[in-house]
Amino acid sequence: MNIHWKKPLFYIVLPLLIFLCFVGFPPPFAPPRATKSAQEQTEVIKQDKEQA
Repeated sequence: MNIHWKKPLFYIVLPLLIFLCFVGFPPPFAPPRATKSAQEQTEVIKQDKEQA
């Protein structure tokens, strides 16, 4: 019994193709979560002796 490599490949890919027919391409996966923004860095304000 000599099985050609194309026949098993067809039966593996066929369910994927049927799935994409109903769902569409690319499949509608949820977008990744938004990353949290980094904490703002504060700068020390140096005051002149005249203004103080």
